[in-house]
Amino acid sequence: MSRNPAENQLNLFKESQKDKTVSTTSTGTPVGTKTASVTVGERGPLLLQDVHFLDEMAHFDRERIPERVVHAKGAGAFGYFEVTHDITKYCAAKVFDTVGKKTPLAVRFSTVGGESGSADTARDPRGFAVKFYTDDGVWDLVGNNTPIFFIRDPILFPSFIHTQKRNPATHLKDADMFWDFISLRPETTHQIMFLFADRGIPDGYRFMNGYGSHTFKLVNADGKPVYCKFHFKCDQGIKNMDVKRADELAGADPDYSIRDLYNAIAKGEYPSWTLKIQVMTFEQAEKLSFNPFDLTKIWPQAEFPLIPVGRMVLDRNPKNYFAEVEQIAFDPSSMVPGIEASPDKMLQGRLFAYTDTHRHRLGANYTQLPVNCPYRVSLRNYQRDGPMNCTDNQGGAPNYYPNSFGGPEPCPFARKVQNSKHSVSGDIDRFESGDEENFAQASVFYRRVLDEAARKRMISNLVNHMSNASPFIQERAVKNFAEVDADFGRQLSEGLKLRSTAKM
Repeated sequence: MSRNPAENQLNLFKESQKDKTVSTTSTGTPVGTKTASVTVGERGPLLLQDVHFLDEMAHFDRERIPERVVHAKGAGAFGYFEVTHDITKYCAAKVFDTVGKKTPLAVRFSTVGGESGSADTARDPRGFAVKFYTDDGVWDLVGNNTPIFFIRDPILFPSFIHTQKRNPATHLKDADMFWDFISLRPETTHQIMFLFADRGIPDGYRFMNGYGSHTFKLVNADGKPVYCKFHFKCDQGIKNMDVKRADELAGADPDYSIRDLYNAIAKGEYPSWTLKIQVMTFEQAEKLSFNPFDLTKIWPQAEFPLIPVGRMVLDRNPKNYFAEVEQIAFDPSSMVPGIEASPDKMLQGRLFAYTDTHRHRLGANYTQLPVNCPYRVSLRNYQRDGPMNCTDNQGGAPNYYPNSFGGPEPCPFARKVQNSKHSVSGDIDRFESGDEENFAQASVFYRRVLDEAARKRMISNLVNHMSNASPFIQERAVKNFAEVDADFGRQLSEGLKLRSTAKM
């Protein structure tokens, strides 16, 4: 029978082995027997001197590292980014410095709210994280398959994620938790409409766009900055999955998206994406009618057109999932000279959150893991020691700065294009953002982006999900959607009443 590459992986490995290998302990000692422990007599108890058994069990007991709190389940692949258009007038980052230049990269796609054993076809945003191994170190662009997000202030993120997870009493997904938060924070409306529209269930990871989502700063060789958004446009075209097929696959093949990506690459059907940017000057940002750093809003492309940059191609599957996908660590604060953070509050919060969670999951030296290390540059700094340090610990180099003994010095190029100057003023306070404008762009999405059939499908998806929430929460949610479009609210209300009657 014909088998696909994922099904046939072990046979392919067997064919690649030229000689038999000897089993060893973790210290490299050959193992003479793999199928029996050392005991006192045939039926007797085990002996503590069975160091092979102890080596096996001690490691087995520690095989699992903590699951990612968010984006727990995902797929990874490797490839390259090739520059096709010159954007050096905007950005001095070496990854973009020459047309035709190729930079190796790693990508992890993921679902967001589910656990590592959840179904790939759940209605959920998809993580879209890219690690560029550049000439100036690692640049991580960590985004989603939607250009916006649910909230605009990072202090709400833990609460938001809790509502996507499990009720702490019942340990079940809870529609009241979900819709209570969503209806109490109207800024979620725009993203919720994306989520319950057709793109809420992509047909695998190869047929969706990716977005940096946040606003970033690009700085050119003269030190002049502009604001920027990153867009990965899928070269395969957008392909989504209807609810019925998604539900069927959740039971029949919950790993559908991981399998599809692996098999496509193994067959040489390499997926690719075109990277484009939007650029906004500081002057334009000051005059904009809305906050350009608000993650719940897009930049209109009619005003800020897409500028082509290059092409990302994925042409290698991971050799080992744990080593190269489970341990890969993406961090928005990993930015190279020429790329900086903007005042985007959500981005500012992520600059801390990601490094903190990686140190918890993987340890203080997680950047030394092969998949995370900036292998194209020599690592020279004043960090030392820590658990699982797997390098020479920078030998005898001084571990303090300044010093008189040849320790690494600051880079003049980086100094010129990092920390671009800009003025900041205002009162220090906790500024509530919930009452900012929440519905204008959602209205455009409903009235102009979706056609009538797509609107009907989105309404059906919303009704099916919202009908499981308490009636008073349904009413509050419908009121928010009515702010987007009165007829939208009316159809939701009617649909919920019909569902309620059918349940009686």
